[in-house]
Amino acid sequence: MSETLQTAREVLKTSSKELLARGNVVATGIGYKVTGGERTNTLCVVCSVAEKLPAAKLSAQDLVPKVVQGLPTDVVKTGAFKALQAPTERHRPAPGGVSIGHPDITAGTLGCLVRKNGLLHILSNNHVLANSNEAQVGDPILQPGPYDGGQNPADQIAVLTDFIPIEISGVPSDCNVAGQIVTGLNKVAEMLGKETRLQAVKTQAAANLVDAAVARPVRDEDVSPEILQIGTIQDIAEGELGMKVKKSGRTTGFTEGEILQVDVTVNVQYGTGRIAQFTDQLVAGPMSQGGDSGSAVLDENNRLVGLLFAGSDNNTIFNRIQNVFSALELSL
Repeated sequence: MSETLQTAREVLKTSSKELLARGNVVATGIGYKVTGGERTNTLCVVCSVAEKLPAAKLSAQDLVPKVVQGLPTDVVKTGAFKALQAPTERHRPAPGGVSIGHPDITAGTLGCLVRKNGLLHILSNNHVLANSNEAQVGDPILQPGPYDGGQNPADQIAVLTDFIPIEISGVPSDCNVAGQIVTGLNKVAEMLGKETRLQAVKTQAAANLVDAAVARPVRDEDVSPEILQIGTIQDIAEGELGMKVKKSGRTTGFTEGEILQVDVTVNVQYGTGRIAQFTDQLVAGPMSQGGDSGSAVLDENNRLVGLLFAGSDNNTIFNRIQNVFSALELSL
């Protein structure tokens, strides 16, 4: 095999330049040929193309030959390769998964694009775009968020359009028994300048369903329907127990997990002594850290299932996307 691989490398070395000169070819390398969707043990020259076009639409000089110096070729669609920017940098157009925030917070995550009243909007959390109820409709939204260097007005990408107020009340309990129980729970990760922790409380807030807000882009061309390392949303789905999920966030980037609990009621701290109780939540494993708030959560088929808003060392909490869409009257 090593001699065969060495031979393939020699073929590639002498043919790569000519293959890359063909229209639509963006990369060449050595790999195993795929036939009928199955990988074989046959070494070949792999030609990556921006788009896989029918032979009739390509000129003779742009067609990739089936064999190069006795070695078979394989044409694989990869799309154009681009230098990757960090989620904390300024992006134009800005995709889901990058830093965003109200001028008065640190930084959270741009979840995805949605439509409200037929117009394109950015979806994220209330505590990311509306500063936990403290903002006003019409306030500027920055990308990247202030913590990542975003400045107003230079980095304004949108205007706050609507948010669902979070009902907050309650103070930490001084009950020893409750304190002992809570000590056994994981501290919920800091979410965007707001330390969020599971705590025992004396009084409960009115039940919340979502931590959500939308902002209207200043220019539609400044945002992208893509989500970093995920692609585009294909549909909406109901989050179910055992479902595999994924997200792209400002802090931890692309991560995967599994829905471990459904119908969850949880107390989340929004700053010292400020407790908000949420019902009908979904809980997955450890797939987020502070700053990932607002991330869109998708299933394996790129269907949108949730909006991430809090987490702990061992778990991540997200709103059911159906509740988010209903509360804010959204559509894809």
